[in-house]
Amino acid sequence: MLFSLEQELPPVLPHRAEEKAPLLKPCDGTSPPSVLNPSLPSSATNPGTNMTDSKYFTTTKKGEIFELKAELNSDKKEKKKEAVKKVIASMTVGKDVSALFPDVVNCMQTDNLELKKLVYLYLMNYAKSQPDMAIMAVNTFVKDCEDPNPLIRALAVRTMGCIRVDKITEYLCEPLRKCLKDEDPYVRKTAAVCVAKLHDINAQLVEDQGFLDTLKDLISDSNPMVVANAVAALSEIAESHPSSNLLDLNPQSINKLLTALNECTEWGQIFILDCLANYMPKDDREAQSICERVTPRLSHANSAVVLSAVKVLMKFMEMLSKDLDYYSTLLKKLAPPLVTLLSAEPELQYVALRNINLIVQKRPEILKHEMKVFFVKYNDPIYVKLEKLDIMIRLASQANIAQVLAELKEYATEVDVDFVRKAVRAIGRCAIKVEQSAERCVSTLLDLIQTKVNYVVQEAIVVIKDIFRKYPNKYESVIATLCENLDSLDEPEARAAMIWIVGEYAERIDNADELLESFLEGFHDESTQVQLQLLTAIVKLFLKKPTETQELVQQVLSLATQDSDNPDLRDRGYIYWRLLSTDPVAAKEVVLAEKPLISEETDLIEPTLLDELICYIGTLASVYHKPPSAFVEGSRGVVHKSLPPRTGSSESAESPETAPTGAPPSEQPAVIPAQGDLLGDLLNLDLGPPVSGPPLTTAPVQMGAVDLLGGGLDSLMGDESEGPRGDVSGSPAMGGANFAAPPAGTMPANLGAPLGGGLGDLFDLAGGVGTLSGSYVAPKAVWLPAMKAKGLEISGTFSRQVGSISMDLLLTNKALQVMSDFAIQFNRNSFGLAPAAPLQVHAPLSPNQTVEISLPLNTVGSVMKMDPLNNLQVAVKNNIDVFYFSTLYPLHILFVEDGKMERQMFLATWKDIPNENEAQFQIKDCPLNAEAVSSKLQGSNIFTIAKRNVEGQDMLYQSLKLTNGIWVLAELRVQPGNPTFTLSLKCRAPEVSQHVYQAYETILKN
Repeated sequence: MLFSLEQELPPVLPHRAEEKAPLLKPCDGTSPPSVLNPSLPSSATNPGTNMTDSKYFTTTKKGEIFELKAELNSDKKEKKKEAVKKVIASMTVGKDVSALFPDVVNCMQTDNLELKKLVYLYLMNYAKSQPDMAIMAVNTFVKDCEDPNPLIRALAVRTMGCIRVDKITEYLCEPLRKCLKDEDPYVRKTAAVCVAKLHDINAQLVEDQGFLDTLKDLISDSNPMVVANAVAALSEIAESHPSSNLLDLNPQSINKLLTALNECTEWGQIFILDCLANYMPKDDREAQSICERVTPRLSHANSAVVLSAVKVLMKFMEMLSKDLDYYSTLLKKLAPPLVTLLSAEPELQYVALRNINLIVQKRPEILKHEMKVFFVKYNDPIYVKLEKLDIMIRLASQANIAQVLAELKEYATEVDVDFVRKAVRAIGRCAIKVEQSAERCVSTLLDLIQTKVNYVVQEAIVVIKDIFRKYPNKYESVIATLCENLDSLDEPEARAAMIWIVGEYAERIDNADELLESFLEGFHDESTQVQLQLLTAIVKLFLKKPTETQELVQQVLSLATQDSDNPDLRDRGYIYWRLLSTDPVAAKEVVLAEKPLISEETDLIEPTLLDELICYIGTLASVYHKPPSAFVEGSRGVVHKSLPPRTGSSESAESPETAPTGAPPSEQPAVIPAQGDLLGDLLNLDLGPPVSGPPLTTAPVQMGAVDLLGGGLDSLMGDESEGPRGDVSGSPAMGGANFAAPPAGTMPANLGAPLGGGLGDLFDLAGGVGTLSGSYVAPKAVWLPAMKAKGLEISGTFSRQVGSISMDLLLTNKALQVMSDFAIQFNRNSFGLAPAAPLQVHAPLSPNQTVEISLPLNTVGSVMKMDPLNNLQVAVKNNIDVFYFSTLYPLHILFVEDGKMERQMFLATWKDIPNENEAQFQIKDCPLNAEAVSSKLQGSNIFTIAKRNVEGQDMLYQSLKLTNGIWVLAELRVQPGNPTFTLSLKCRAPEVSQHVYQAYETILKN
């Protein structure tokens, strides 16, 4: 939507990940303002004016620039204005009029508001290409920021914010500071948005100038539009800095936002509602109170406001008990606005339907009585029809199934092929979902097969296969009808489904062998899906009727293993061949095993993803049904959101996915994929335990056994309060802005003093303790013995020097032939370690020759949880063969150079990390004093933040940061004369603590 420079709506902020404007446009009937009369909306311009404006776009004269130059320097005001209009018109149609920059800038010194706006429009467009010339305009901007007319003051500060030139931003600070405290609310609201724009250009400048604090003060402004814009600006800034606690929401500020909500414009309401959605109420009473005040927004004319209100209500309903009367009232109130959205134009209907699809999966009871609204109209576009169909199936129940089936049968006779296919599939899904309707659904499908319409028959066979999987031995009487249509099947999915049915029920089909043999004739022309299904079906047939089908099974096994170049087909063929030739009884148990029933809903969104998408209702994420991290590119962290834990209800709070009640909305970090899907990898062999590496020492752990091998690595990707960072796999990291104050936890035993006293003294050191002495490098160990690698022996170690990780290798040729063409590859691992360059062996390796190589590594490879965590699986290739080995890398090579945490941040983070995440270890036989310990550890990027002596013990408070952004906080107790140290570690990913302890021990003892 075009906004005029004077319009009351705030300009759209740059780079928003969840932009509203293109998705859900306002329904207030406003039309774009005239480009050349920006002071007037086009609805106010009379036809005569529009005719006059159009002439500027029709000129085709040459040598125009020279004429315009003369007109711009004319003494007559009208002529000047006409000339600027012509310049803007040329600029709008794409002509380059940058040569006129100085002449247009000279026109700024005018009292005519319309002319000033046009000049500012020109400046915004060309200032970036002419930064030196743009400085000429600064004086006028500064002067205009003190103009008696608030429109001109706002216009000047807005334009300066839009000119993304560093030289100009320096001059913007003073005028912006004045405008943020201007007496006129229009100027203040414009200045609020300008802070966000300036932050995007130069974040440090905004923080140094204290604009963020001023912006926070504007949340308490008396004018609702100023409040809305301040919230919008702070949300925008917080989005690019997830770790900052900018929107420190509390019940008082929430109350102010709710008061402003009733009085500001529609886009202001959206900003405030989005901000409310990020708040975590302290209990269900507060959640109910907010819901009551947000509910009136459901009747707003703008669909974006409605969806934003629905998002807030859906989120806070999690905290309400289902037994409350208010809960059922709220469910009833949510249905009408969602239904109303479906009377809009098709594009808006589609957006509404995609959001309703999520809502119905989360809370089907909201729309359970509204089935008729989702019945398809003849003139609906196909994308609306398909979406409605999906929601109909989600709402189908025993109460309305007759109605739904009648509709679906009607749809199956439509002319739109895609829609008909989906309708036939929908009948099958209804049969699987509502058991009482299965028989009726099967007879409906048989009726459709009798129509002999090719694509209807094929879809029906595909869904009947699923019905057989759900209700075995119940509807097999229809197989005869299906077999009659065998010849008409030409789509791979339908052929594969039919073959599965024949193989599964071969004992009931007299001519099963003939039917399958007919498919075998064109085996090589079939798709892989059909070939695999045919192979399995014939093996099933052989196990059921061995005497009659021996030739057939040999024929298919031969085709699959000898004549096929598809690895999946070959592998399955060989497995069956070996099973049948070695142990037919085992083959029978494997191939004819009882199959689990298929689930009622196979296409439901996974619950944790659904909870996250509910938090993004009304944004692009809710239309794509994907989290923003899947489609938002760029370096900014994408905020990972989740629903609050349910309170006051038995369903709840112990769910591992939810945070404890009352905690801030600290979102679940991104998950490292579990080890298992290695099929497509280079290293899909069973590699066994690592050949060598430091032994895993076990130490007593306070928090109970840390499950290093289980599924506990979800949190390995770190937490948003650990500072902005990139995701290990190179995609934007997922984390959520932690807006609430951290909950009071317990500090290490000796940090218990009140903040005003002992803690102040604790952090009075001048700087880090100790000096840089270089990271510890372990001696090389044999990773791959020559006897296991046809004469190639590989020894190695890992090192970290000035921020770079290396794998230092020693390659020895103990064979009798020359080795060449070396290459190396790593399997996916816990921290994304990967070679940063090819393995360079510059000359062939002769027998008995050894070569030393340093291979640079980076941490942007694929990530997967390994067992143990620091296991690295490696493949090395040469001209002889490919060899595999695995080794354990010391975790200290991943400790980064900027791992020194600010002291106050250390305290806050220590309190914030739950006590159960604290682990304690003993480091024995280490006769070093505190200074030596601190110095040694700093060489490996473990930084001492503070040192304190308590009852004769030296307490070192330390921090380190891993390459994927995880912070680990430590308290090390050193008793003079006692060689045993006590190490306490706190981390949001407790799985790494054991390995950090090993790193401490390795560094201190070597």
